[in-house]
Parts: sequence; structure tokens; C-alpha cells
Amino acid sequence: MIDSHCHLDHEPLFSNLDDILKRSKNAGIKKLLTICTTLKSFEKIKQLIKRDDMIFGTYGIHPHEAKNDKVTSQLIINEINNNKRIIGIGETGLDFYYNHSDKIDQLKSFEEHIKAAIKLNIPLIIHSRNADEDMLNILNNFKNFNLKILMHCFTGSKNFAIKLLDLNAYFSASGIITFKNSIDLQETFKFIPLEKTLIETDSPYLAPVPNRGKKNEPSFVRFTAEKLASIKNITTEHLIKSTTANFNTLFS
Repeated sequence: MIDSHCHLDHEPLFSNLDDILKRSKNAGIKKLLTICTTLKSFEKIKQLIKRDDMIFGTYGIHPHEAKNDKVTSQLIINEINNNKRIIGIGETGLDFYYNHSDKIDQLKSFEEHIKAAIKLNIPLIIHSRNADEDMLNILNNFKNFNLKILMHCFTGSKNFAIKLLDLNAYFSASGIITFKNSIDLQETFKFIPLEKTLIETDSPYLAPVPNRGKKNEPSFVRFTAEKLASIKNITTEHLIKSTTANFNTLFS
């Protein structure tokens, strides 16, 4: 298995990393992708990727932080070129549910991340909430550049997924699909092709059932895998093999 999106720099994961890694390995996880959200976050990620060969990282600014942490495409490119185990750009995107950063700052930041992803030809890890129209408008502006897109913790509609599939996007399922009230999302993931699907924890957030309410960790990704396999009416082993192959294809 691969946890395609976790935040090992966040507590309580960072202070308990040895135990977290041990449980991850015991659960059958081969790779962890720890996701950058701020400039400060990246300093910890540079430490984390040296701790164990299973850990890889990204560089990016979360849309909530776009007001405070300004980056250019060239800065992103430089940081990634200087750190070989940084294999993706993000978590970037748009979030208009909260007002932590205004729309203009988010749009500018997102475009800088996109330009860097095009230049480096590596995946763009996208956070999208209450921003479907703007998200599609921006991505369509870059449609001819063969962007490698990963929609992290996807909770969008089937219609949104269809439009993103036209852009060759991948979709990552989180523990949310195990929640009782996620029927529509489960139906959307049933529709999304298996070859375009990954799994993640977003830990330490969004712990899946039966651990909902607890602090999430990468080893819990198996519960998401089991639920997604059930949704798609395939074995868990088939689901794990496919999502692992998809991750390795996307991140080369």
C-alpha cells in the first residue's frame, strides 16, 4: 500500500515518528508521501525525507496560507531541484469555504504552482473546496500542457469528476468514504475508473471508520482501501495492487 497524502510534520505524528513508521510498515505500507502546506512545513519535510527510505515529500503552499506564504514558480522549482526526494508540488489549489486567504491570493498562488509543475513535469496535488468553476477554468487554461493532476481527498460531485477526467486527473480517496453520510461520494468513487484512483489518510486528520474521532495515521489507510474495494466490488488485494501501481505511474 501507499499513503499518497499525509502530514508527518503535524502533531502527534512528528513527535512519534518511529512508532508511526513501525505501524505503517507492519500494515504493509511501502511509501508515504508527506505533504507540504507552508514554508515552515517544508523545513520539517526536509528532515523527514532523510529519516526513512519509505518517506517522500512535496513542496507547496496550501490555499489557506496563500495570503501569508508567497511563492513564485521559480522558487518552487529551485527547492525541488535541490531536494531529490521531493516528488510532487502541493498541496495547492482553491478553498472558498473559509476566508483564510482571499480569492486573488489563492488564484495567484495556484497559478505559480501550476507553472512549476509544467516546467518540472511532476504531479500537482490539488485541494479544491467550494471552487469547482474557478478550478476548472484555471485547469482548462493549461489543458494543452499535459498537467499531471492529483485531486487530493476528493469530495466533489460526479459531474465535477467527469470534467476532471477530461483533464486526465487522478483522484485520491480518504477516510471520508467510510463515513455513513458519504453515500454520494461513494457513488462517485464507484464511477471513477480504478486506474485513476489512489488512497490516502490526510493524517492526522479524517480518521476512517472504525477509528473515526481519533488522530489519524498512515497505517489506517487499510480501512479506506477495504471500503473502496467494497464500493468497487473487487478484492482489497486488487484495490491495493491497482492504487499502488497508479501512484508509481503518476509519480514515475
